[in-house]
Amino acid sequence: MVAATASTKLISVRLRVWRQAGPEHAGKFVVYQALNLNPNMSLLEMLDVVNDDLERRGEEPIAFAHDCREGICGTCSLVIDGKPHGPHRAVASCQTYMRSFEDGATITIEPFRARPFPVVKDLITDRSAFDRIQQSGGFITARTGSACDANATPVPKGDAELAMDAAQCIGCGACVAACKNASAMLFVAAKVSHLGLVPQGQAERDRRVLAMVKTMDAAGFGNCSNQYECSAACPKLISHDFIARMNRDYLGATLRTAFQPESASAGGGA
Repeated sequence: MVAATASTKLISVRLRVWRQAGPEHAGKFVVYQALNLNPNMSLLEMLDVVNDDLERRGEEPIAFAHDCREGICGTCSLVIDGKPHGPHRAVASCQTYMRSFEDGATITIEPFRARPFPVVKDLITDRSAFDRIQQSGGFITARTGSACDANATPVPKGDAELAMDAAQCIGCGACVAACKNASAMLFVAAKVSHLGLVPQGQAERDRRVLAMVKTMDAAGFGNCSNQYECSAACPKLISHDFIARMNRDYLGATLRTAFQPESASAGGGA
């Protein structure tokens, strides 16, 4: 918790928080007053303060997800005043600070809204659909040995940098929450691309993109709207250019698989 100093001007805000007992229950916004807050505390720390007060009064605390609180894990996914992760770019919900809001402001906090992300309770959603997409193809089977062995495989600098850009995806789901069609294309494209750009990822390249797109569709995510809300909301600024790269890989894999014998249809790409 952030301690206040004598020179810190405390602020108070009004919260409109989505409360929902479970996936089978109706939800609603409930208003809370959060008083005398240090503006340097994070939004999640503010929720901790509110929950402490609720527990002292014998009321049910607000359920919300968190883990690292360092913008790394993607667990803290919230819609804050209508924007995934809040008012700033390139930050997760846990990196949004109370100094971002005016004293006396009303802050609306709700879960990510998408059919494949059902509400578990209050602000927590079930994003296991992302896990299923990754399990379907987001891996390599090539044995690379130790780090020295893996580093012995030359990777062009441009490909290495692009792969690292895609690998920054933390799987938070902001791209889905921002898209009017609840598309997961940016997430899937990042996971497909960061493995498809390195030599060790070539063996499963075709199988990977086909399996991950198929699993994405089966989970109920919508189609890409090509309006790029996804990359604008992404806390790691993953470029929508990766979607075009994945589309090319998917088209190529579809054509190659169509003309391969069934026994060879699980092979890699070029």
